[in-house]
Amino acid sequence: MLVPFLIMLREGIEAALVVGIIASYLKQTGRGQWMPAVWVGVFLAVALSLLVGGGLELVSAEFPQRQQELFESVIGIVAVVFLCTMVTWMRKVSRSIKHSLHASLDQALAGSQNQVYALIGMVFFSVAREGLETVFFLLAVFQQSTGASAPLGALLGLVCAVIVGLALYNGSMRLNLGAFFRWTSLFILFVAGGILSNSVRSLHEAGVWNSLQDVVFDISGILPMDGPAGSVLAGMFGYQDAPTVSVLGAYLIFMIVALVLFFMPVPHRAAAPANKPSVSHQ
Repeated sequence: MLVPFLIMLREGIEAALVVGIIASYLKQTGRGQWMPAVWVGVFLAVALSLLVGGGLELVSAEFPQRQQELFESVIGIVAVVFLCTMVTWMRKVSRSIKHSLHASLDQALAGSQNQVYALIGMVFFSVAREGLETVFFLLAVFQQSTGASAPLGALLGLVCAVIVGLALYNGSMRLNLGAFFRWTSLFILFVAGGILSNSVRSLHEAGVWNSLQDVVFDISGILPMDGPAGSVLAGMFGYQDAPTVSVLGAYLIFMIVALVLFFMPVPHRAAAPANKPSVSHQ
């Protein structure tokens, strides 16, 4: 429950920040009449995310066992790729995301034609990126969980993200966003490592990957996966009580590379001067 809650909370706050920055800038520059187009872009992005998530879930339900294992491994690998891209992107643009969105808004509204569609498209792609990342990551987590706790955790995370986003927008709440995204990214990296190792195991069960299948160690007698602690660790970090060489190797290689890149200092770039807003009319 904790993992889907944090995923939804983090991605929801990130999407809320994007929408909040856009809404504030339009209001500050006297272009509040464009807000309906912003909400259309948000609605379309949410609809696409729900459609993709629901479609993948329905399609996978019809697969036989071997294809089901292959599907789970593919979803897990895609989720890890999305995650790494998201963490890398956030590290690079965390200091300039506001300026980047302002520049994109000015560009979308600079022309005399198709301004509505340009603004809808700009908001759609900004929010859809967060939505699709969340869909694939949650699908990968749901495949490792049983019962209603994971969907409930995701729902609670979404509700909290909406509340926090509204509070940040109206100024009633202060949050150290840099620290929030940094430490949630670190936590999710460990979750991604577990998803990747489970994906490698699913590839073997699907008959696609059959190398390096020797068991490295077996601690099922000490910390079994079906025990209380083992179940929690398996659900959160993909714990396996008898990992093979390929599973443990994939996890260790991923975590070493990911942590080195995560803690590597980000080169500081001087912020570009703000563009002068161009006031346009429908």
